[in-house]
Amino acid sequence: MTAVHPEAYVDAIRTAAEAGGGYLDADTILSPGSYRAAMHAAGGACAMVDELLAGSARFAFCGMRPPGHHAERATAMGFCLFNSVAIAAQHALGRGAKRVLVLDWDVHHGNGTNDIFHARDDVLFASIHQSPLYPGTGPLSDTGSGAGEGFSLNLPVPPGSGEHTFVSLVQHVVVPAARTFRPGIVLVSAGYDAHRDDPLASCVLEDGSYAALAACVRELAAELEAPVGAVLEGGYALGALARSVAATIDALGNGVPALSVEPDAVTAQAVEFLGRWWPLAA
Repeated sequence: MTAVHPEAYVDAIRTAAEAGGGYLDADTILSPGSYRAAMHAAGGACAMVDELLAGSARFAFCGMRPPGHHAERATAMGFCLFNSVAIAAQHALGRGAKRVLVLDWDVHHGNGTNDIFHARDDVLFASIHQSPLYPGTGPLSDTGSGAGEGFSLNLPVPPGSGEHTFVSLVQHVVVPAARTFRPGIVLVSAGYDAHRDDPLASCVLEDGSYAALAACVRELAAELEAPVGAVLEGGYALGALARSVAATIDALGNGVPALSVEPDAVTAQAVEFLGRWWPLAA
């Protein structure tokens, strides 16, 4: 935990929860049980990594709450207290993985994960997210800083974007970059609020769209001989969330081939811009 979040911040969340909780910001409410739940969520993600790196499974899905990808090093926001996927990625590095890919397909930008690994070259972070939308970060031009320049792949999509755009970005940007990066484990920030039924955004993915995305990840991981671990992020239409999670798990576990799509205009722009760091356009 403290490899990602400062000890003083972790203690502050615990103290606030023990005092009865309250609002950390306009969106993020702390209850007396929130600290324990968030610690269990981060611990579950780390336990998942342990099992995957030990070879116990090829893939795993960690269904927990609260979500985590908006939590920055010392700031809770967007319903998130601790950044479970970032903690899991750091844990994987500590357990011997030399490089980690984090793919975030939540409809909101994973600003916390982006912030935590912004200047690092051992984590390749890729986020597909609607823009404009909360939290207002993650432009295509944000590619990392210092040693991490080029290792943040921020892939904003316009409202109304659907399966073709999301799959196209994975196939033609994320997959070829990952082939060069060669991660030892693939982690997915699996949010389901890009679903057409979700009330918090305006993308139009279907249940099966998440199966299509997961199939792309499964084939990439098989090619790299790397395990896949998904952690639950957003998703606020409960029926769509349940169906889409089931579709993701099914696609990660079976051999249905991934869809092959042609690059669309959003993907072409990303390929042109990010191609200075990575050989793209699979």
